[in-house]
Amino acid sequence: MRDAAPALPFAVAGKRGNAETLVAIDDAAERRGLHIGMALAQARAMYPALDVVQEDADADAQLLEGIADWCLRYTPLVVCDAPDGLLLDITGCTHLYNGEHELVADLAGRIERAGFAYRIAIASTIGAAWAAAHCGEPASYACGEERSLLAPLPLSALRLAPATVAALARLGLKRIGDIIDLPRSPLTARFGAGLLRQLDRALGHEHEPLSPRLPVAPYVAEQRFAEPIAREEDVLGTVERLAVRLVFALERRGDGARRIELTLFRTDGEVRRIAAGTSRPLRDAHDIRALFVERLTALADALDPGFGFDMARLSVVLAEPCPPEQIGIGGAEDGVEIDRLADRLSARLGAQRVRHLIAQDSHIPEIAAATVPAQMAADDGWAAFRRHRTAAELAPRPLRLLMRPEPIEAVAEVPDGPPLRFRWRRALHEVIAADGPERIEGAWWSEHGGHPSGNLARDYFRVEDKSGLRFWLFRAGLYRDLVPGAVAPSWFVHGTYA
Repeated sequence: MRDAAPALPFAVAGKRGNAETLVAIDDAAERRGLHIGMALAQARAMYPALDVVQEDADADAQLLEGIADWCLRYTPLVVCDAPDGLLLDITGCTHLYNGEHELVADLAGRIERAGFAYRIAIASTIGAAWAAAHCGEPASYACGEERSLLAPLPLSALRLAPATVAALARLGLKRIGDIIDLPRSPLTARFGAGLLRQLDRALGHEHEPLSPRLPVAPYVAEQRFAEPIAREEDVLGTVERLAVRLVFALERRGDGARRIELTLFRTDGEVRRIAAGTSRPLRDAHDIRALFVERLTALADALDPGFGFDMARLSVVLAEPCPPEQIGIGGAEDGVEIDRLADRLSARLGAQRVRHLIAQDSHIPEIAAATVPAQMAADDGWAAFRRHRTAAELAPRPLRLLMRPEPIEAVAEVPDGPPLRFRWRRALHEVIAADGPERIEGAWWSEHGGHPSGNLARDYFRVEDKSGLRFWLFRAGLYRDLVPGAVAPSWFVHGTYA
């Protein structure tokens, strides 16, 4: 029986400066004397059969981001260390896997099954873990072992600039142990403060901050499954169970959820995120489940469970104070039901498509109210709008307001009276009843100067024609203010009544 042919060496080449160099190699290429940083031409001269592919930095970065998402199953504190590394702060997380060794074994097994080569090291500082993974022996090092770990390693293990490493090498300083006990002042004067800062951080003498890719949620509940789940009913059941645990935590601190995120980890490494917002602080497991019923319905096939989800995490991304509510006979329950409806519609249709009115500091109708997403403000925007109208004692407004008032041709019996007839959109309307006027003065700073009426005073009338249609009309300008040579007041239709 013939032995299998040895694998051809493989390398990834990329442009560094003006030269094509090797940026990654496999074990077969390393056994033949090739190394990262070698010129591609030299590598081909040494081994013409070398299999080379061109570097794709964007695809590599996207892949690293995907692996970082997948590693969120171990800790929320994950940082991409480009181009090929990840930093995970597993403080307080190891008990979920029965210790460090079990966590590393689970991580290593999953990475290996995905077809990636890896080196995993654990240490009490970022610098020591990075040095062990890149230049030393990947293992778990206890707190206090940083000096013995770093001393035999090359100075490049401190993540120094290549120019600094080369300058130190010219002085005969090639290992980290060569500089640990040297006087600090000459090193700082010669190479700057960055050299000793990196050394102190690796040894644990100075704290090194870790900025996670994603903000850490204040409330988190998660569940792992012995067998992957794929059905929507199982996902919703898991959401409700996790929501119950979150509700207990929220109640202890007097908070409520304003934005909730469900993270589903697929067995093949893909991660699915589903977020839902609320109109007011929410603290009810059934209501949280109802939100995700709508979100899953809206997503449909986009969720794509693949071979199933082996872990689910429910996080409260945004929380606000939620004092206990006393339910009485005042009818306050209606506002809660409206908020629930807004939440469900926003989850199904999208937060930007469900909007409510917020009163503005103006009496000009087209800018007296603004629409914002229904879940943006905790206050009842429509109630605020009604309070604004009541305080000003305004006449009833039409339900259908035109985006911009449209000009009409109108004939009035007296200059300041309502129209007898008007023509709008080529149709003639005979007025049989009218109510008004309601005068709205324009602002002296030309509050609505973009409209043809500018800041002129307006007289509004509610009129009804022979066919029973009712309109909201206004005359822009007053005849009493008319001066010789000025344009006569003009008529506009601004809305219609149902």
